[in-house]
Amino acid sequence: MISIDYQSKLPLYEQIAQRFQTLILKGVLPPGGQMPSVRTLAVELSINPNTIQKAYSLLEQQGYIYPVKGRGNFVSESSALVQQEKESLLEDVRRLAEEGKELGIQRTELIQVIDRIYRKGDSHD
Repeated sequence: MISIDYQSKLPLYEQIAQRFQTLILKGVLPPGGQMPSVRTLAVELSINPNTIQKAYSLLEQQGYIYPVKGRGNFVSESSALVQQEKESLLEDVRRLAEEGKELGIQRTELIQVIDRIYRKGDSHD
């Protein structure tokens, strides 16, 4: 479920948090579902439990999970998070398109790039 890239410059806890964010946003981990225990995940990934706890703390701060005392961590309702992530990504696309326009990238070039990305994604569905 979670894989670690030991060559990445990104800290392990951030990699773990990002992987879980993706799984939550895609609906692989449904709202109300229980997260793997810190110990179980630490053993599975062969890393320090404190690293997992740090990742879970980050996910909790960002609203992706919530703790239940004595029972573990659970996935939060994600519809607002999905909407927030979409808005953030669309803002990034707008910013990049504006920068590209300033550099002389034509509208048709940008549309071709986007079309290729979506066609590539459609072929794997």
